[in-house]
Amino acid sequence: MKPLAVAIMGPTASGKTAAALAIAREIPAEIISVDSALVYRGMDVGTAKPTADELASVPHHLIDIIDPTEAYSVAQFRDDTIRLVADISARGKLPLLVGGTMMYFKGLTDGLDDLPTADAEVRARIELEAARIGWPAMHDKLRALDPPTADRLAPNDAQRINRALEIIELSGRPMSELLAKREKTELPFDLLSFALEPSDRAVLHARIATRFDQMLGQRDDEGLVAEVAHLRARGDLDPTLPSMRCVGYRQAWDYLDGRISRPELRETGIIATRQLAKRQLTWLRSMPARVVIDCLSPNVATDILHAVLATRPRA
Repeated sequence: MKPLAVAIMGPTASGKTAAALAIAREIPAEIISVDSALVYRGMDVGTAKPTADELASVPHHLIDIIDPTEAYSVAQFRDDTIRLVADISARGKLPLLVGGTMMYFKGLTDGLDDLPTADAEVRARIELEAARIGWPAMHDKLRALDPPTADRLAPNDAQRINRALEIIELSGRPMSELLAKREKTELPFDLLSFALEPSDRAVLHARIATRFDQMLGQRDDEGLVAEVAHLRARGDLDPTLPSMRCVGYRQAWDYLDGRISRPELRETGIIATRQLAKRQLTWLRSMPARVVIDCLSPNVATDILHAVLATRPRA
């Protein structure tokens, strides 16, 4: 029998971390982060990174593993996760894959794609056009050519819009079609996937606003603004890096540059987080092999635990 791993997926502010920690208090478990922002060192406030006490209470993996100047690919995540699941299972514990970066989950379960490699000339040409008409207009162009890919990308997600348009130009086919045709690679473990989805989207939106306000704090010398100011002071970061394009960080960068006011920082940050949650839910709906649990229920962790024990009584 293959070892069992449990995925706890969901949009931002859906309570994934709290559910995982509650489960780990009941059965021996270790947490593998499935979050493309938590990999960065020094980015704690805006990523809602688990607290020091939470990190100490349960072993966590794939958190604080790279510098904000570095990149962490889906392929690296997949390799690391397969290795970690084997190690955790060998220790007699349950691996909990917890997070909201859906492209990591998709890459893990569906295997890696065979997309054309990057072409600097094509990318430069796309960037030149974007400089002229803007990335939202390029997003509209992508929507006309590849609607499924456009649906899961934000209008200002320059890196991924560029890549999707580059793939179309190089291959003559949309990215969504190429991804659908990739050969699925069987995992060396069984994955039981739970999706924390809200029965009332308005309540999730309220949670998002509350959490962003907590991140922001009352003054610029605390919370998210202070964190981004500290990162900027290093001198080796810029707003084009994937780390600084994370939700909240790019808005705080604009605020520190004087392009938006503090009220606009709050408004745009909350809107961007809601848009992220919407895209995450869109990804989740494309994953049929998932058990949906209302993230607004008070029994999320209990429901997951019962389902896990029903699948593997000795887990």
